[in-house]
Amino acid sequence: MDAIAMARELGKAIQQDERFIRLMAQQQVSDGDKELQELIGQFNLKRIDLNAELNKEEKDQERLNAINNEVREIYDRIMANANMAAYNAAKNELDELVEYVMQILRGSINGEDPEQIQLQSGCTGSCSTCAGCN
Repeated sequence: MDAIAMARELGKAIQQDERFIRLMAQQQVSDGDKELQELIGQFNLKRIDLNAELNKEEKDQERLNAINNEVREIYDRIMANANMAAYNAAKNELDELVEYVMQILRGSINGEDPEQIQLQSGCTGSCSTCAGCN
């Protein structure tokens, strides 16, 4: 089997993993949570307002502070939502699996024995694979 075919098989295996299944199920729950979706919509609109205010030549610092506070308040409410918390937990679990797979691939490409590569936790320096700084 060539590398591309094996990569496709790996993709299928990840989609059958309980962490992937849990994330997809939680995404549906979160998408169906009207309160959460309303908050996300409000958050996005406030961010647009904030960016518009930031791009003005003459910035109104008082207005900027007020909008920024509203953005933070809405964000806190989003993060306090039980469905969002469950989604984030499920996403972090899947992200950890994907990061481990990527470490195995990177190590293998660099000549390491794939059987000996263990999950390295901590900051990799790549924010794209990060679940957030602690």
